[in-house]
Amino acid sequence: MLDAICELETEDHLTARTTYSVFKFQQLSDDDIERLRQWLICAACGGKAYFRKASKDGKAACFGSRYHQADCIEFKPSAQKSREEQDAIEVHQQLVDADALMIDFSRKPRRHSPANKASTGPSASKTAPTSKSSSISESSSISESSAISGSSPVPVASSMDGQVQESKTDYQVNTAARTTEKRVPSQGLEKLLHSLLRGTDLAKSDLWVYTDTERKYRWRAKNLFVNFADADPLDNKPHMYWGTISHTDPTMSWLNPADSKDIGIPIDGIKQPLLAQFEIEDKRDLEGAGLILFGKCFWNKEKTRKIIQLWNNDLQRIFISKLED
Repeated sequence: MLDAICELETEDHLTARTTYSVFKFQQLSDDDIERLRQWLICAACGGKAYFRKASKDGKAACFGSRYHQADCIEFKPSAQKSREEQDAIEVHQQLVDADALMIDFSRKPRRHSPANKASTGPSASKTAPTSKSSSISESSSISESSAISGSSPVPVASSMDGQVQESKTDYQVNTAARTTEKRVPSQGLEKLLHSLLRGTDLAKSDLWVYTDTERKYRWRAKNLFVNFADADPLDNKPHMYWGTISHTDPTMSWLNPADSKDIGIPIDGIKQPLLAQFEIEDKRDLEGAGLILFGKCFWNKEKTRKIIQLWNNDLQRIFISKLED
């Protein structure tokens, strides 16, 4: 369990309910943990819950319960939920242990079910040769350099020109030779998205995050990861935007985030390879799915809707986490 509810009786004899993620709870003082741990219940079924601190041999802190209802989702968690929680724990540990993190855009998502078999045809684009991946990374680094210098090579609507204002720099450019003294751990988009959806402090962290393999461009995680609800069209820098998808338009040419009603993500130019890459067969596959992408936000021509454009339409820089039935 990653979440639990703490029920405390107030001086007015009312019940105050506070939901804690295990990441937040373990950051409380020892006195507060001891005071609150006996008042924890399962967030799903209300069964009495417990808290276990991280162990000396590396086991992560967790919530648990021996009093789950028979139909409680926490009693028999889905395979998807278990995977996402493990991903969140892994990324959280990296936040604790590492000084920096590198995003590996070329890392392939895991396959979880027999339906996700290797195939030919459109899905073949999912397994690109290493040399091609390298060239994409190199060209993307060049594109990022353009963005940092103030220009944008992203092929988007002409209304973008003149509407995005340069804001204060939230990243650093390392112009010195590539650092080799210390190994920087890497992480793919799949686990980063799951950790954000499951409530880690990644989006609030001061951890340095590199967005290129040469470790030239680095950002504070709190400046790089932006939920769709907080997207700012006046911010001229690219970000890792994340959240969940509410629905698509009838032609599946736009993704509409659940986090904000005034944002659209155009995918018409990459629709077929994108749908093939994530094995999306109809609109229902996208409803409620998690989404993370590297891109830029700007106004439409009428300034009535925010648009988030995938960086260079590069499919390595987007990940969709479908819900499993």
